[in-house]
Amino acid sequence: MRSIMTPGRAARYVRGSDTARVGIAATIEQLLLNRSDVAVLGAAEVGCEGVAVRAVVMGAGSWGTATAKVLVDAGTDTRIWARRPEVADRINSEHRSGYLPGIALPEGLRAVSSVEEALDGADIVVCGVPSQSLRPNLADWKPLISPDASLVSLAKGIETSTLLRMTQVIGEVTSFPEEQIAVLSGPNLAREVAEQQPAATVIACVDEARAQLLQNAFSTNYFRPYTNVDVIGCEIGGAVKNVIALACGMASGIGLGQNTLATIITRGLAETIRLGGAVGARIETLAGLAGIGDLVATCSSPLSRNRTFGARLGEGATLAEAQEATNGQVAEGVKSCSSVQALAEKHGVEMPLTAAVNSVCHDGLSVADAISSLLGRSTKPETYEGRG
Repeated sequence: MRSIMTPGRAARYVRGSDTARVGIAATIEQLLLNRSDVAVLGAAEVGCEGVAVRAVVMGAGSWGTATAKVLVDAGTDTRIWARRPEVADRINSEHRSGYLPGIALPEGLRAVSSVEEALDGADIVVCGVPSQSLRPNLADWKPLISPDASLVSLAKGIETSTLLRMTQVIGEVTSFPEEQIAVLSGPNLAREVAEQQPAATVIACVDEARAQLLQNAFSTNYFRPYTNVDVIGCEIGGAVKNVIALACGMASGIGLGQNTLATIITRGLAETIRLGGAVGARIETLAGLAGIGDLVATCSSPLSRNRTFGARLGEGATLAEAQEATNGQVAEGVKSCSSVQALAEKHGVEMPLTAAVNSVCHDGLSVADAISSLLGRSTKPETYEGRG
């Protein structure tokens, strides 16, 4: 059953007088219900020839769990795989996850810790493990994945050993054609999505028809997917924004204000566009939900793991101490900053913010010295292309 965004539910997220809040909330509801560009088919209508699809989310962290909730709320038959049996047991018995405290999960969400059971009959395989562990996990899963399945990446990073994007890793490991591989990316903070606050996202696949089928499977009255064929742009936007969010967190951690944060976000977008252009992304994608949308959400919110991690570094914590602040979960930007920097160097793209974050995370540079080095760079036009 679809989970409905009612005016009462939406009003909880709108500030102002009671009358104004209900009025604005009703407008939000209407926008979400008037979905002329998003087909709102039931799950039974998503599969080929009217056959219902089954989805599995491989990974039960905060975002994997929130994504599984979206799928169930969209009416899609969904399982979630948890590496640890106790995590699966709690989801099944209590409909709760330690990664999303206080969130009630749908009774229709079934968790398993067996890979074989998880992948059995899955038409949509959502890869929800961290970027740097995707390859070994996929190698284990590959023999069990249906050859006709759609594979959807949630990971936002660049593989450190190969400088490949996540959909490229999926293709290389599974030998699936790119037409069967998609990425879901956008301003989607896991907790806000799990709370059913209105949000939009992008599902990108070079096969537009497949992207539309996936759009149907993920579409609810609080979560609005748009399709795109620019997989590269969506993945570059997602990978770089984690690095820039670390920079914003670092700046916040040492007590800097909104001028600095706005500067970091804007110049971070410039770096994203330069790198994206060099590797074949469409600039308009980076100006959309998977680019600037994701960048703003991740850089601005205390719910962002990367921003929180960066803030702890700015306060003087070590990498190990900073990870405690993110509930032991991976801040993707810590590992991705080195691979994003290497990818930029490979293509002759200058990314000073990314280089500074990499130096703080891996070379022992202090946040204060990183800021000094950035401000001490030679002056340039704002539209400097940054190609070496």
